[in-house]
Order: sequence, then structure tokens, then C-alpha cells
Amino acid sequence: MQAFFIGLQFLTRINIVKQTVWTEDDFGKSVRYFPLVGAVLGSIYGGVAWIMCCLLPSYGIFLPHHLTCVFFVALPVLLTGGIHCDGFMDTVDGIFSGRDRERMLEIMKDSCTGAFGVVAFVLLMMFQYGAVSDLLTDNLPIALFVMPIIARMMMVLAISLYPYARPEGMGKAFTRYADRKTLFFVFLYGLLLVLPWGMIGALATICALLFTFFFCNYVTRILGGLTGDVYGAVTTLCELVVMIAFVFGNYLFGRGII
Repeated sequence: MQAFFIGLQFLTRINIVKQTVWTEDDFGKSVRYFPLVGAVLGSIYGGVAWIMCCLLPSYGIFLPHHLTCVFFVALPVLLTGGIHCDGFMDTVDGIFSGRDRERMLEIMKDSCTGAFGVVAFVLLMMFQYGAVSDLLTDNLPIALFVMPIIARMMMVLAISLYPYARPEGMGKAFTRYADRKTLFFVFLYGLLLVLPWGMIGALATICALLFTFFFCNYVTRILGGLTGDVYGAVTTLCELVVMIAFVFGNYLFGRGII
């Protein structure tokens, strides 16, 4: 359980058992629990969405539409401390800098965020807002529950199947302890959490899977591998992919729980 709590503390602002000493062994082993961390987050997201969008309206209490959408876009950033957003912005700054590989890696390691990263993050939040706004129905609690689970399944896939681009780094500890057996275990219990929600959950998983392969192959061609920042970018972008998949799933399969 120590590895799970380390993963929970690293990926979120939730500190059930505060860990002050992180060994590489525990840090690396936490990878297998990433989707479970996503389930904790998803339970919070989905539970709050059910209260605000389903329970309160049943009592005749309707919250402002746009403010509610902003709240659901901001909630994941607040509960994760923006760790994946930071990785996303650093990744964009690096791979779209037009520099050589070594310079790209230096830019991604820089603590300062450039114009590319800021613009990309604003666009990301706008798309996320649009997806939440279009999905503000009975399916929103389900989407917000499975979103962090699927996204962290894809993070484990990126860690397990793609080389690490740097000789050393925080993400290197993950790759040392993530193999195909870990990936199989993660997808086994991850799908058990997602697929009970029906075809729309399966659609979201497939879309995220295809996007992850495309994005990771693209970055690997540029950098020769992935970094911890790219893992964060994969997670953030897959969350958006899942939400968009649910929006289109509403039209394909109808509204309500599917």
C-alpha cells in the first residue's frame, strides 16, 4: 500500500498518509497504481458532478451553467496541483521550438513557461470547457469518473512501451519498474472500472488508446523517447480526448447511462 500512497501523493494534492521518504523502489512501483489514483480522483469528480447536475436539480435547485462548467474544468487542476498541465506546457514549448533534440530537452527542463506553452494551455482549457458544456447532462458524472482512470492507463502505456529520452530523470524511476506485465495488470483492472459503463466507456478508451500511440510515436521520432513532461502531456490530452469521446458518444448511442 505504501507505493499506492506515494503515487497518490505524487499525482494529486490528496495526502492520506504523508510520505516524507521516497525510495526509488517505492516510487517506481507506484506506476501500477496510477489508474487506481485516477479512480480516487474520478470518484471525487463524478460524485461532485452527480450532486451538482443530478441531485440538486431534482430538488429544483439549478446552478449557473457557465460557472458550473468552469468549476469542472478547474477541479482536476486544483486536485492534481496542475502537475500534468505543467508537463503539457513544457512539452509543447520543447517540441514546437524548432530547435535540435538536445535544445528541446533543455527547454522542457527549464522551469519557465514559454509563449507556445501558454497559448496551448489556454486552447486546451477552452476545448475542455466546450466538452464539459456540451456534456452537461446525465452522462457528465460518468465521464468525469472514467476520465482520470483512462488517462492514467495511457500514462502507464507510455511509460511501459516507449524509451526514456534522458539518461536520468524523475521519470526514469518509472520506466525501470514498468514492463509489459505491469501494463497488462493496469489495463486489466482499469478496464474493469471503465467498461461497466457500456459502449461509451469503450469508445472513450479506444479513442484515448489511438491518440496515445499517435502522440507518443510522434514525440519519440523527435526526441528519441519520452520524458516525465511528456507523461504529463499524455495524461492531460487523454483527459480531453475522453471528454470529447463522451460528447460524440452521446450522439452515437443516445443520452443517459449507456
